[in-house]
This record gives sequence, structure tokens and C-alpha cells, in this order.
Amino acid sequence: MSLSEDADPSEQRAAARPAAANAQLGRVTFNRLELHRILNLYGRMVADGEWRDYAIDFLKDRAVFSVFRRASEVPIYRIEKDPRLARKQGMYSVISATGLILRRGHELERVLLVIDRKLAVV
Repeated sequence: MSLSEDADPSEQRAAARPAAANAQLGRVTFNRLELHRILNLYGRMVADGEWRDYAIDFLKDRAVFSVFRRASEVPIYRIEKDPRLARKQGMYSVISATGLILRRGHELERVLLVIDRKLAVV
């Protein structure tokens, strides 16, 4: 393996690490871009006073980002990534507190619009 002068060796090792970590742990995780998009939405909603807390769970079959109005309540929204559904309805979904799937799809940006639009209209 040859390294170019512009490439930082630590970046190459970091790029190879998540795949190996997922294979060892056998868990589904959000990648950096997915977390960036979700946390941007979360930050805007916190600034608007809508949301106050969150939790991230990395399970064997799916990754879940739960949003809370208060820490002691049930999550008002769950953003889930389930790779088993990637070829079917799409691996991303937004689920309400009642368990209703608000939107499911192949692209995280489009799935999160259901939350953005709903709170912007109110």
C-alpha cells in the first residue's frame, strides 16, 4: 500500500476502522454524515424549545436516535436505521410516540422532512 504525500495516514486508518468495528461488534450504527444531519435538526429544535434530550442506541439489527421533550418521558420521535429494509421500503424511518411510522424511505434527508415540516407548520 503506497501513501501519497497529501494523504494523512491517520485518516486512512480511521476510514478503515468503522467497517472493522461494525464487523466485530455486529451492531448497526449511524455514520458521521447521518449523525451530522440528525444533530443539526436536533440543535434547531432545541433552540426553538421543542426538544430537550436525546438518546442513541446501537442494536444488533438497527440504530435508534430517540428525541425527548423531557428526559423523564417517552420519546416523541424515534429515527431508526434498519439495514434489513434497505431493499424494501427503505432503511430510514421516523416513528411517533404512539408507534406510528410517519415516514419511511431510502434517503435520510427526505425522511427527516416529516419532522421539519410538521413543526414548521405549527
